[in-house]
Amino acid sequence: MSTTNAATVAYADLEDTTSQLNTKNQPHDVAAFFTDDNPEAIGKKLSAAGIEYIKVGVFDVDGILRGKYLKRDKFISALRGGFAFCDVVLGWDSNDQLYDKSEFTGWHTAYPDANARLLPKTARALSYEENSIMVLAEFTDKAEAICPRGLLRRVLKKADDMGFKAQAACEFEFFLFEENPHSVREKNYKDLKNMTPGFYGYSVLRNSVHSDFYHELLEMCKDMRFPIEGLHTETGPGVLEAAILYDEALEAADQAALFKTFTKVMAQRKGLMATFMAKWSNDWPGQSGHMHISFQDKNSGKSVFFAKDKPDNMSDEMRWFIGGQQKLMPELLSMVACTVNSYSRLVPGFWAPTAATWGVENRTCALRAIGGSAKSQRVEYRIGAADINPYIALSAAIGSGLWGIENKIEPTAPVKGNAYEQDAPEGLDFPATLYEAAGRLRKSQAAEELFGKEFVSHYAQSREWEEREFRKAITDWELQRYFEII
Repeated sequence: MSTTNAATVAYADLEDTTSQLNTKNQPHDVAAFFTDDNPEAIGKKLSAAGIEYIKVGVFDVDGILRGKYLKRDKFISALRGGFAFCDVVLGWDSNDQLYDKSEFTGWHTAYPDANARLLPKTARALSYEENSIMVLAEFTDKAEAICPRGLLRRVLKKADDMGFKAQAACEFEFFLFEENPHSVREKNYKDLKNMTPGFYGYSVLRNSVHSDFYHELLEMCKDMRFPIEGLHTETGPGVLEAAILYDEALEAADQAALFKTFTKVMAQRKGLMATFMAKWSNDWPGQSGHMHISFQDKNSGKSVFFAKDKPDNMSDEMRWFIGGQQKLMPELLSMVACTVNSYSRLVPGFWAPTAATWGVENRTCALRAIGGSAKSQRVEYRIGAADINPYIALSAAIGSGLWGIENKIEPTAPVKGNAYEQDAPEGLDFPATLYEAAGRLRKSQAAEELFGKEFVSHYAQSREWEEREFRKAITDWELQRYFEII
């Protein structure tokens, strides 16, 4: 099969060069199919390439990709005027259980279709699916107010209005197991076999023995256009950390969400399972989902955060950005620590922040200011776990920073040394539970101004529902603690 990039191929020759389109053997981003905005012209190119079905998908409130295959003619029709997607995906949880207090949708609205738009620039060739591509979508009209991708677009529009271009990158830790969806359920998620044993952080032994897996993951990520900048073992049995290459913030969110989805796809196709839970075991640290953010001046392209004549090369804007993030972090925590499980990670001594602290090159803080050159000057938002919805988490991280710049919010003094051993700054300690965090979000005036009343109300009720569902469960800890002795 030819490995010629499709963008360089004359459309008349597409049938010959892409009839066996598969990113495993032909890495490209299928941009050639969408260089023309005319739906009919796109349809002809897809037809010439023999692509009959296109996978489309939207990310829901929990960051889960919900989608389906569309026949080519239906896809072209959707490019023209949008398409309908049942709004239940905005009205249920990660277990497909219906929210009981959603105003947006529910039995009271009879779960109608919501309008959605296709996003041709997100088109990607699908690894493992021959002659197939995928295109993301986002909700429009009334549903746009609570659509996670729409939320981030609105935040980035605010950045643009302020003269900034936001860039971001996400990095995730995830555990791999020699299990499958049936075996984990048969074992009731106990006594699972990790892909590798022991600690082995940054292990060349592990990544050499399992190099086939590493290289296949790296190739898939490159082929599907969420390239990995760094990949290594973390400390723990079968845990890896992947840092996705930085990009414009909306594209970075697309990449992060797709990375989580298709890493799980690849693992299961190879007889493994990957988990992005915040904390899956009492015996091991949680799994981080850190976000790196920088701003450029949209006109000059220069770094907004870099000032070589200032302490630590931090501009006033970067300092205020950190101040806003710090000030609003307790109010917006549920947008970043988004599951009940997230709060099991936020305990001292497990490489997770426990209050809205910041420091320069300090990995014990919630916000790490990273200095250096204009190119590298950025903020690492370290409170997130691997369970984040990248669109919502980046909205919180960037939106709160913009609020800080707008209001010239000064941060506290930077933490020096171990933040875990120091008292939290007054008013900057975290809510202890998801339910409490959702309540803080619901009352936040800044959140309503940044994200809209509809989103705040809908998202807060979804997190409150999540904790109420948890309260129905009897945990192993309770049984072991109370069954006999109490």
